[in-house]
Parts: sequence; C-alpha cells; structure tokens
Amino acid sequence: MELGALLSCLSDQSCLVTQTTSGLIIGMLFFLVASGLTLIFGVLGIVNFAHGAFYMLGAYIGYSAYQVTQNYAIAVISAGLGAALAGALFECLAVRRVYGQNVLLQLLVCYGVVLIADDLVQIIWGSEYLSMGMPETFRLPPLVIAGGFVPPFYIFIICTSSIIAFLLWFLIERTQYGRIIRATATNPEMVSSLGIPTPLIYLSVVVLGLFLAGIAGGLAAPIRALTPGMGFSVLIVSFVITVIGGMGSVSGAFIAAILIGLTRSYGSIGFPLFVDGLIYLLMAAVLIIKPTGLLGEKKADRP
Repeated sequence: MELGALLSCLSDQSCLVTQTTSGLIIGMLFFLVASGLTLIFGVLGIVNFAHGAFYMLGAYIGYSAYQVTQNYAIAVISAGLGAALAGALFECLAVRRVYGQNVLLQLLVCYGVVLIADDLVQIIWGSEYLSMGMPETFRLPPLVIAGGFVPPFYIFIICTSSIIAFLLWFLIERTQYGRIIRATATNPEMVSSLGIPTPLIYLSVVVLGLFLAGIAGGLAAPIRALTPGMGFSVLIVSFVITVIGGMGSVSGAFIAAILIGLTRSYGSIGFPLFVDGLIYLLMAAVLIIKPTGLLGEKKADRP
C-alpha cells in the first residue's frame, strides 16, 4: 500500500486534476460498453458474454477505416456501424434462438461467437499487436488545468462519451421508442398484443447495444493496443459495472462506470498491486447494501 502517496495526491490540485481526468476517461469508455450490455439484459434477458468481442471488432474496424481515410470521425462511426451490422447477424443467427432459454445455453452460444470472432480477427488483421496511433488532430501539447496536464484527446473522449450518454438517456426516457422498449422489458406479451412486432424491438436493442460497444472500441483505438481477445478484460469489468449499477439500468451503469473509473485511477496510486481487487470489493460492498445494485429493479418474466 502507498497510502502516503494517495494522501499526497488528494492534497495536490494538479494530481487531483490528472487522476480525476484519467478516471473519467476510463469510466466513460467502460460506460459505453456496459450500457449496451445492461440494455440487452434489461430488455431481452440475455447475458451477452460476446459483448466484448464487438468492442474488439469496433476497434479493428476503426483502425482499418482510419488507415484508409486518415479521418478519425469516419473511423469511429465506421466502428459503430460495423459492430451494429455484425450485431444484427448475431441476433438473427444466434441470440434469437436462445430467447427464454437456460442461462448456461446462452453463455455457450455467446462463447462460441467469441471464439469465432477472435479467429476471424486473426485471419483478417493477424495476431500481432496493432496500434492506430494518435490522430493528427489531437497531436497537441497537453492543456494545463490547475497545474495538472490533460491531453486534448482525453477531453474529446470525455465530452463525446457524455454526449452519447445523454442521447441514450433521452432515447430511452423521452421518446416513443424508449417507452416501447421499456414496456417490452416489463411485459413483452402486452406489447405484442398491441400489434408491435417485438422481434423487431429485440433486434433493434441488440443492434443499439452493440453499436455502443463498437463506438467504444473506435474511441479507445488510439490509446489501446489492438490484439485478438482484447475484449475479454473489458467484458469482465463491464459485467462488474452492470452488477453494481443494477442489471438492466443504464443510469445505474453510468454511475457505476464513473465509480469504477475513479477507483482504478486513484487505486493505482494508493494500492498499485490491488487495483482489480478494489473493484470487486466495491461490487461486494454495493451488493451487501443493495443486492439489486444501485438502481436495479426486480426483473419481469422473460419471453
């Protein structure tokens, strides 16, 4: 433990700015992945163990798009659309067949998709580490805020992720489509009896969730090494965020992702050898106090 270093950081403005910024960028990227994961679980009741594979796919598609266009915005959008398209195939060919089935069967199907995705990535992009590199637009000196150094790319990631989080909240809470998917999550039979095609609703939710995972992969590509299997570690933390926030709660996932990001950032100073342990301790503490997670609710029966 390095409690002295942690206390010193907490009393220093420049360190606070640097570590808080690092925590926010980690948290916001995790939120984009976890929000899709919790959305799919909340509406479909599917524990999507393959979610991290689509984050990986988004990162690789973004990498290739950037190599061709040298335009980072196009790369990120391509990452999201590519993951969404693959997600549509995923729903039609695999997920649709395990709706309402045993969780073990769902996990086996998803794990098979993970293996296929990893092999396809190795065939298309190879097994070597790849790096997109920092886009030229963001190759600027870091900003100095209260003595702390903040790279412009970090600010871009935090702002972009925040805007996406707001748009997702608005879509779910303030639109007709959001009302339909919330009703589908609660009572799919009633929604179907009203003439609304629930299979299309399920498909759209999977596509939306995996679009978010792809966007997260594209945004993270400049600061992450690209390698087959890179989605697994992100998947594990995203599951933890989903559990802490409450299974099916996007707002809960947002709060949990910020908590996880800050825990990792400050934990790396005070507990450098126990950072991952801190995350699971946080999850245990939340579940002891509130077993359904921060904003979780009791689940309705699945279709």
